This record gives sequence, structure tokens and C-alpha cells, in this order.
Amino acid sequence: MGAVIVDLDGTMVDTLGDFEVALNRMLAELQLPPVDRAFIERTVGKGSEHLIRCVLAEQMRRLDQGDSACPAVQPEARYEHAWRSYQAHYRAINGDFSDVYPGVREGLAALQARGLPMACLTNKPRAFALDLLRTKGLADYFSLVLGGDSFDRKKPDPMPLLRTCEALGVSPERTLMIGDSQNDALAARAAGCPVVLVTYGYNHGEPVRAVDADAHIDRLDQLLV
Repeated sequence: MGAVIVDLDGTMVDTLGDFEVALNRMLAELQLPPVDRAFIERTVGKGSEHLIRCVLAEQMRRLDQGDSACPAVQPEARYEHAWRSYQAHYRAINGDFSDVYPGVREGLAALQARGLPMACLTNKPRAFALDLLRTKGLADYFSLVLGGDSFDRKKPDPMPLLRTCEALGVSPERTLMIGDSQNDALAARAAGCPVVLVTYGYNHGEPVRAVDADAHIDRLDQLLV
């Protein structure tokens, strides 16, 4: 391998607590019922926009508003308010309710010691990703941090991986993608990158070992490159 791309949420940091707090503060502001952690875990991974829309639709459905013919009580009518609220609440607590997974620091240090350039590529907004990496002491491992708002498309589209490989100056077939979900695997396969998945992250409620990958590992420091 000549370079490594690493996903963030569910791969390096368990951020479900951050999502839960920010989303429920947003929902309280919108006078909607709180969302449970299991729903967040099944939904997270495709970017903040997708997450907020899914949560809005689910919680409004629970109030029997989602099927109303009245446009004013459709989820999309509340999206802009929800987006602004979520951004403010997430920014305020980013990293406070999250933890670095065991083996992550050791794994990143081992890759860095090999002299491999590393990029963090996430569907999370880039500013939030940067703040989280700094808060958790992981930022110095990466020469490049790119988020869901860095490109016109998000994983599982291969475009973010291809652009990241270009920025690293290494061909896709020599750039390892490390992630936790089918999103990462599909993007890597389409881009021509080898892919390793961790077994502890968020894969939309599905068994991650069933996802096509070159390897599955229980800790990042088990990786052999």
C-alpha cells in the first residue's frame, strides 16, 4: 500500500452519543418526540442531511403528522429549521459524548510509522470532522481531512475516494480504505481501492461481516499492511 484513507464515525470514534444529544435537542426545539439510539445507529453514515431527514420523517410519523396532506406538516417543511438547529447543537457538544475506539490510536501510529500518507474521509461535515479529530487527539495522524461537504457527492459514490487518492498522489489500487460499513465498501470497490472493515461500527443495523471486503478486523491495531 502507498496510502491509507480512514473513515471517522464508527471507524475511529464512537459518536452515537453526540448524535443522540444533538438530535434530541433539535427535536425538543421542534416540539417532536426524542429519537432512540437504535434508530440513529441504523440511519447514521450517509451524511447529516440524510440523517436529519430520516429522523424528522420518523418522529413526525410517530405523531401521525408525516402522512398528512397538508404541506406545512410534512418533514421537508421543517427541514431548514431542523438543519440550523442540529448544526448549532452539534457544534456545541461535538466530541463531548463520544469515545475513540480501543486500538485506534495504536493502529494509526503504526501506519504513520510506516511512512504512509493518511487521509480522513467522512460523510460528516468537514468542520465537524476537524474539530472532533482535534478534540480526540487524532488530527496529527492525517495530512488531509475531507468531509461530506467537500465534494458534490458522498460515499457510497466513489468520487470522494477518487479525489482523495488524487490529492494524496497515490493510485486507487495502492490506497487502502478503512471503514465500518457498506457505504465505505461500495465506494472503495467502485473506486478500485482495497478495503478493510472494522466489525464494531455502524452498518445500518446489518452484519458487517456479510459486506464484501478484503478483510474484517476487530481493532484497528490488528491491521497488517
